[in-house]
Amino acid sequence: MPVIMGTAGHIDHGKTTLIKALTGIDCDRLSEEKKRGITIELGFAFLDLGEENRLGIVDVPGHEKFVKNMVAGAAGVDFVTLVIAADEGIMPQTREHLEICQLLGVKDGLVALTKTDMVDEEWLEMVKEEVAAYLEPTFLGGAPILAVSAHTGAGLVELKGELRKLVAEFKPRRRSDLFRLPVDRVFTMKGHGTVVTGTMISGSISVGEDILLYPGGTGTKVRGLQSHGETVETAQAGRRTAVNLAGLEVDDVNRGDVLARPGTLFPDTVWDIELTVLESSRLPLKHRKEVHFHHGAREVLARIYLLDRDELAPGETAVCQVRFTEPLAGVYGDRIVLRSFSPLRAFAGGRVIGPEGHAVKRFSDRVELLRQLAGDKPEDVAAAQLELAGPQGVSFAELLIMTNLETKGLEKTLALLGGQQRAVLFDKETRRFAGGELAERLGNELVAFLADFHRKASMKPGVQRGELASSWGRDVPPKLLHFLIERLLKKGEIEAEQEIIRLKGHKASLASDQEKVRETILKAYVDGGVTPPNLKDVLEPLGMDAKQASAVLRLLQDQNELVRIKDDMYYHVPALASIRDAIVSFFEDHQEMSAPDFKDLTGLSRKYLIPVLEYFDKEKLTVRVGDVRHFRKRS
Repeated sequence: MPVIMGTAGHIDHGKTTLIKALTGIDCDRLSEEKKRGITIELGFAFLDLGEENRLGIVDVPGHEKFVKNMVAGAAGVDFVTLVIAADEGIMPQTREHLEICQLLGVKDGLVALTKTDMVDEEWLEMVKEEVAAYLEPTFLGGAPILAVSAHTGAGLVELKGELRKLVAEFKPRRRSDLFRLPVDRVFTMKGHGTVVTGTMISGSISVGEDILLYPGGTGTKVRGLQSHGETVETAQAGRRTAVNLAGLEVDDVNRGDVLARPGTLFPDTVWDIELTVLESSRLPLKHRKEVHFHHGAREVLARIYLLDRDELAPGETAVCQVRFTEPLAGVYGDRIVLRSFSPLRAFAGGRVIGPEGHAVKRFSDRVELLRQLAGDKPEDVAAAQLELAGPQGVSFAELLIMTNLETKGLEKTLALLGGQQRAVLFDKETRRFAGGELAERLGNELVAFLADFHRKASMKPGVQRGELASSWGRDVPPKLLHFLIERLLKKGEIEAEQEIIRLKGHKASLASDQEKVRETILKAYVDGGVTPPNLKDVLEPLGMDAKQASAVLRLLQDQNELVRIKDDMYYHVPALASIRDAIVSFFEDHQEMSAPDFKDLTGLSRKYLIPVLEYFDKEKLTVRVGDVRHFRKRS
């Protein structure tokens, strides 16, 4: 698998000269760099190490004014060659570059002691001892320290041997299913148009593919690809890659933008991060501190929000949040570096644990969930992401960047969590998941809501689905609400009758005084038969009006005792059924029925006749054609 090496070290310690001696490539391409004799921008080269092993090289500037460029270059490297001039030894940018590499998660490398032709053997041995002692507590502790001279060529063969060994043993972990290329350079090539370069940190890309420029979301197409100076049809992760973009001008692209496929990254203005303040930092990091924030090839101003303390002391690590003025696109596990304003130097760094920031109040229980995001087990990370996301849930595509798992790995993890009731798939169409504990809690809250509803409205048979969605479920997505209802139905905790939802076994009931009202109203309509009484006349002796009696009337309808024909006209169900039967019998011998026919059939006066006819039209038993009715369906 392709490997990228980065240089690090103080200004004028010979990084660029060493690379030229190794590869024959001069990484200082700018006229200003030639004129001043210092590296300003990132430089790139490659070194063939045999057996089809081609090492990509990123040369970084050593001057303190260009540390932001150094961070951009170091963000994509697999290991580092720390360059230290034998005649000067360890210098300020030696220390800062080493700390930046540590913050970026670089764990391997070696040391090149340059300019050895300018010192004697005794001095060289002393410098070697000094460097070895200084590096002992760092990730370069025990790493090879090679004495070289780009001027005489001394030690270059041995250096290449060590590099070959490192590359052969190195096993970089790069995702194959997520193409990402942070842009660290953009320019125009005559006859080609806009070209961007960067270290492809994961996935692969081919000529002709549609891609997006994140975070802005500008669409473009891959017109051409070059990798290590060679034109290719497909470029792989771990290589320096140049991409010719279709339809974009140079001004459309910013350093730090990320190329990726549509729908694979989800920029946000808030990230959850795990942050460590360097032990060498003179001051603690205070809550709400504004910093220079480095991610990939991008530098932005940001503010840090500590969630479980007011300051983070040197050497300490904590989960916290960072907020930006514009969205950034990241992936779980990405490394970040913080630089202070005064002095302008790296003082803290860590990794992204939530590229889509969650709503977390300081000193709340949810801070512990954030700590779970910093764990080692993928299933715990995924479960915590789901719980923190709340009722809105997370799509499968979002979980891919919130866990940094390969597609197959995430499938297995979600299957495991589903079996443990720690994740639920509530929307199969969009593959949206919610936390298992959250779903259980919401289900219990829904049952409690129904119980409270039944206590307050005992006469009602239950809650309409629409009413449930607009009251208790107003903050719950419709698909999740449907999932919760279906799960409670399967468990037997609730039951449904058409659009009515109620607790299992609930029966509408009345208070004793309301029961008497019910009996009185029902008796009046039973006695009325096919010529029911006026509602006002029924309620007047009870000292009630229609509004006061509405709950009892609704219950009688729900219990299939009364049917509302119109306004204040009600019928006892058996009386209305007898009229229906008479109509059905009539049409057994007739093709049509007029209003007089219906009057003769039922003996109803005009007060009842027209409303009842219109009622059966609405019920689709009859259909009006001119002044007569035709039979529409059999009973």
